Amino acid sequence: MYVLLTNPFDTITAPIISLVDMALVPALGLVSTLGVIFCILLGVKLAKADEPQEREKAKTALKNALIGFVLIFVLIVALKLGMGAMETWMRASATIP
Repeated sequence: MYVLLTNPFDTITAPIISLVDMALVPALGLVSTLGVIFCILLGVKLAKADEPQEREKAKTALKNALIGFVLIFVLIVALKLGMGAMETWMRASATIP
C-alpha cells in the first residue's frame, strides 16, 4: 500500500520549475540567433583569410563554433522535452511505500 504525501518542497520547487520552463524557449531563440551571427562572422573571416595558416585557424574556429552551438541547442531541446518527466519523477519521489 502506498501513502501519497504532499511534497514539502512543492512550494519551493514549483516556481523554479515554472521559471526554467518559461526561460527555455527564449534561451533557445537567443542561442540560435547568437550561433547564426557568430558563424556568419567566422565564415566571413574564413573567406577573407589570405594566408594558409589564417584559413586553417578560421576553419577550425568555425568548426568548433558549429559543434558548440549544435551541442547547446540539442541540450536545451532535451531539457525542454525532459521537463515533464523530471516533474513526474520529482512528484513520485514524495510517495512512501
